[in-house]
Amino acid sequence: MTRLPAVRSSRRLRALLLAALGLLALTGLSACGDKPAQRTIADTEGPYIDLGELKYQVQISRQLNPRDVEDRAYFIGLPPEEAKLAEDETWYAVFMRVENDTDEPHPTALSFEIEDTTGKRFEPLELSDDNVFAYRNDGALKPKELIPTENSAAADGPIGGSLLLFKLTYSALANRPLEMIIKSVQVPQTEAKIDLDV
Repeated sequence: MTRLPAVRSSRRLRALLLAALGLLALTGLSACGDKPAQRTIADTEGPYIDLGELKYQVQISRQLNPRDVEDRAYFIGLPPEEAKLAEDETWYAVFMRVENDTDEPHPTALSFEIEDTTGKRFEPLELSDDNVFAYRNDGALKPKELIPTENSAAADGPIGGSLLLFKLTYSALANRPLEMIIKSVQVPQTEAKIDLDV
């Protein structure tokens, strides 16, 4: 009977010791990881992904109709030779946002592709400077800079992203999920992937 309090005391001491060790372990882990883990894959539009030191986000993606008043401005600056679709093609837009939240300039990705489940890839069309919504950059983002540029038509519009315009085939739309593949310009080259909400 006299040993019972000692056993309880010993159990309490062990429980307190284990709790203290657990807290120390958590503190150690958080101290080691000031920078969160890099996220290079997103299974939907919206989340930011990391490529190099920059963050990329697909604001929205959707089919476009040049006859629709809402969509007409997205086709400004399209080269005449690209203006017609083949019978099995449709217009598809991806609106991208890129952020440099560091205190240093960093190179931007220059390669964007859409890939379907059969491995077929599509590249965006080049739009002229007349298109105020088109994705463009000079190869690097300055510290705290964004694409689209703050206070621009693309940034202040309802979508808040810069336009990448594609011609997709209807078979590609059927072979989904479609992935946006973004490749870095750094060596060795790395890539990030975002599943598009088609």
